[in-house]
Amino acid sequence: MYDLAHFTEDDMYNCALALRNMDRGAKNIEDVANRIIRYLYDHLIDVQTGQSACALVRFFMTCPYMELSDELRLAARGIVNGRSILSNTKCLTLMATAGDQAEWNSRQMSQGHQAIPLIDKEFVSRAPMISQLIHQFGLDINTVLDPDPELLVDLEQTTFNVFYVPDALGSPHIPAQKEFVIPFQIKSVLGFGGMLPSGNLFAIILFAKTRISPEVAELFKWISAYARISVAALDKRAVFIS
Repeated sequence: MYDLAHFTEDDMYNCALALRNMDRGAKNIEDVANRIIRYLYDHLIDVQTGQSACALVRFFMTCPYMELSDELRLAARGIVNGRSILSNTKCLTLMATAGDQAEWNSRQMSQGHQAIPLIDKEFVSRAPMISQLIHQFGLDINTVLDPDPELLVDLEQTTFNVFYVPDALGSPHIPAQKEFVIPFQIKSVLGFGGMLPSGNLFAIILFAKTRISPEVAELFKWISAYARISVAALDKRAVFIS
């Protein structure tokens, strides 16, 4: 167990090693994503309560629209209000979720987040958390929408910055303030991830009930590098549980 409010370098090392091995015996990325998310939700705790320090932990990955299931395509179309979605349009897809509410433990029960089509740069700019996450990762939006194969090798080796919102309450980058942030007492939000060989981006997002310090946020840069190894092991193979 790790005290998220006082996360140490030793915690970082142990957590990184645990995530590094999440691909063992896994058959697809969704399986790895579920293992990672459940581990983080169960092991990042608030020592004062003994419960998870996170109200919600989620794993997202960009997937081409044509590779989504019929159900996910339907969810994606429900977001764009009749706009057409090209077959190669990247969709930010919820791969795994764990949280305090029963409905937060099934990606199929998510409302409005199962598959978000990243239609174009303008569309992404109107989604404050997504655009800020991409920006803080140090990426250009166009790199996520249409990655250049010649740049992918370099991007794979890059240690990305974290998406970090120290104070979620009132932040323009965290939507659903009245519906989510306030009632579930979200203090800080932290995201980490990176680019995969396929050109898809993955991001793990922690919605924490304890405040995350800048020093702790910085440690997750290195955890993301180890998590990426286990996710990349299944990349270009199977993505979803059949």
